[in-house]
Amino acid sequence: MTDSENNPKLYRDLADWWPVLSAPEDYAEEAEFYRSVIMSEATIPPRTLLELGCGGGNSASHLKKHFDMTLLDMSPGMLDVSRCLNPECEHVLGDMREVRLGRQFDAVFIHDAINYMATQTDLGKAISTAYEHCRPDGVVLLAPDFTRETFRSMTSHGGHDLGQRSLRYLSWMPDPDPGDSTYITEMVYLMRDEQGVVSCVHDRHISGLFGREVWIKLMTDSGFMARAVPCAHGEFDGLTTDVFVGRKR
Repeated sequence: MTDSENNPKLYRDLADWWPVLSAPEDYAEEAEFYRSVIMSEATIPPRTLLELGCGGGNSASHLKKHFDMTLLDMSPGMLDVSRCLNPECEHVLGDMREVRLGRQFDAVFIHDAINYMATQTDLGKAISTAYEHCRPDGVVLLAPDFTRETFRSMTSHGGHDLGQRSLRYLSWMPDPDPGDSTYITEMVYLMRDEQGVVSCVHDRHISGLFGREVWIKLMTDSGFMARAVPCAHGEFDGLTTDVFVGRKR
């Protein structure tokens, strides 16, 4: 699968609709959980935090109260959204599989952008990037939506009103081929613009699906001491999944 085959419209033509789809307040509880995991793993309180795949900056809007944050994403449109929400944070355009900033941080965080690593090769590259940017004895936290063990097909819906714009979405997550390492999120957006015109767009997101042992092995191979931490999923009620925390040797 090429990048062009997994380039959702949400992060391209529809990027400026992100604040209407997903509000910062929806991330408060999750962000506090992630902060507590990072702090519990750290040997000294971390001050600097690099977020790879920051998207529209909703997680950072909460974490920036506790860390000096640098935010990286490969979507210029999503970085523009994040800059409006988090003007005090440094923003960098780049691909988490390849970027090298030439500096290290006390902690590196990858939220659900890690889902888009749809092959073990790409996942390994993203973890290597986290390793390169993590100071010795620093912390990494990876927060996929699912592991192979916790995945189940489901639907969800949501959306918000913001100013004169409104958006509602329906999300359906099937796994057409349980034998491969991906699942699909089919999304439909109903968008009402400032003129009251309603449009409908279908979007497809392809995500990686790997077992716990794969996550732990890739992190260990990169040089992290790694473990899984159970997490009550903030987006899907009743679902407990795993996040992965590690410390650089």
